[in-house]
Amino acid sequence: MNYDIIHIAGKPHVLVPLHDFTALKNEGRDSILPDEVMQELSLEQSNPIKIIRKYRGMTQDDLAGAAGISRPYLTEIETGRKDGSIRSLKNIAKSLNVSLELLV
Repeated sequence: MNYDIIHIAGKPHVLVPLHDFTALKNEGRDSILPDEVMQELSLEQSNPIKIIRKYRGMTQDDLAGAAGISRPYLTEIETGRKDGSIRSLKNIAKSLNVSLELLV
């Protein structure tokens, strides 16, 4: 693994390629998602539910129906306006065929 060390505010930081970071972050997880999806999740720039839903080719209506929630509620969860109940998140995870841990 290649990496660089830089100093920011007097503290050392290690720079690693995104692929290597993703592999380290997801080590020990049984992922059924491809590397490019896991990399997008690692960047944390978008809601993980939305990323996985789009990868699965599902619309918000599809996922909301499968999870037993309303589409507006799913939209609020995906946009961060609501956290979502544990029950709803479990149903969403089940509908996306991923672990709850991956979504939160």
